[in-house]
Amino acid sequence: MGTPNLRTRLFLSHIIVMLVGVTTLTVIGKFSSPRYFVLYLQMIEGRIVSIRQIRGDLMRAFELAWSRGAFWSIAFGASAAGGLSYLVANRIVQPLEQMEAITKKFAAGQLNERVPDSEIPELNQLASSFNRMAADLEGVEQRRRELVSDLSHELRTPLTIVEGYLEGLADGTIAPSAEIYQVLTRETGRMRRLVNDLQELSKMEAGYLPIDAQPVDLFPLIDSVVQRFADQLLTQDNLKLVFDVPAEVPLVSADPGRVEQILVNLIGNALRYTDEGCVTVRAERVDHFVWIAVTDTGRGIAPEDLPHVFERFWRADRSRDRHSGGTGIGLAISRRLVELQGGTMEVESELNRGTTFRFSLPVDKSS
Repeated sequence: MGTPNLRTRLFLSHIIVMLVGVTTLTVIGKFSSPRYFVLYLQMIEGRIVSIRQIRGDLMRAFELAWSRGAFWSIAFGASAAGGLSYLVANRIVQPLEQMEAITKKFAAGQLNERVPDSEIPELNQLASSFNRMAADLEGVEQRRRELVSDLSHELRTPLTIVEGYLEGLADGTIAPSAEIYQVLTRETGRMRRLVNDLQELSKMEAGYLPIDAQPVDLFPLIDSVVQRFADQLLTQDNLKLVFDVPAEVPLVSADPGRVEQILVNLIGNALRYTDEGCVTVRAERVDHFVWIAVTDTGRGIAPEDLPHVFERFWRADRSRDRHSGGTGIGLAISRRLVELQGGTMEVESELNRGTTFRFSLPVDKSS
């Protein structure tokens, strides 16, 4: 025999409470009421008239009246209490049953279902928490679908290129050459970077990526990264990389390897989208943070595109960035790395005038 459901248990609990109350009332009334009635008769007998001869009749009449009154009181009281108990049990159980039905729909993939509000404050609070969880799950599922869609889109192009060249090499329609092998190497390298970036992003979002925070001197760190890019620009006269970081910039509490990774991504993006002019790297202390900014004089970002620059796989010009080899998730990774180190990342841009990406790192407490 199975365990009764919650509605049955609630109803039975109310009935038991009612029966205990009625039984107590009946037992006490049965033994105490006649005794008190006799005492009252004795009191009035000495003051008024003698009722000794009719005392037995009065007692029997009293017991009969009391029994009938008690019977109808119990009958009507039990009916009212039973009906009220049933209504209360339904009122409590109905939202729980709705929640159970919605969880089954969730399991079937219907993530847009929500629990309606309840008149009971505690259940209404539970419903609100459940709905927040449902919204979060729906958002996670939506991002998962978008990620799969974007990933398949990003992998399709290099795979199509590699497949086409390999088929041409296999059937002899394309002659082997160093250029062909360079194209194949470049496309396979792009797929490898994409997979590595996705793995790192998933580790960060899952909290599995450790951050080794320690006191970091930003001046030599930024200088080394800037110098690395500057060496690649020696043959270009129309584009310069400017290092504008004061030597007295305070120490920050950060992971030096991750800070370098952020700078490489921001400076690389700035150089990629700047045809002429300069890219400037600055750092300054503001309150308890050091802000590092990478400013370029490049193509800029349209105002309607600015809210999306930190989204995975977002690009204002997908074909241009695919040709340049970007994976489209570098900025998402960079912002997450900054947040894991206790900072924030911002962007400002004006179309055809340039863009500034800046991020903050907390000043080391010993500075």
